[in-house]
Amino acid sequence: MPKLSLPNFIKAKRKQLNLTQPELALKAGVGLRFIRELEQGKASLRMDKVNEVLKLFGHELGPLPLDRSEK
Repeated sequence: MPKLSLPNFIKAKRKQLNLTQPELALKAGVGLRFIRELEQGKASLRMDKVNEVLKLFGHELGPLPLDRSEK
């Protein structure tokens, strides 16, 4: 599976489970606005809330090595 950005990962997983944004927000215990901003790639989001959403998909935030070939 190719590497996806966080917004694309969340959106793909949500669609894979046939969830709407409001349904995902409810299941994760976060607001709809947060889900929309997350999927739109807002640069500053609370990590604890991001992890609440990722937990539904069996994931959590973590450090990744930088790919120095991408510019």
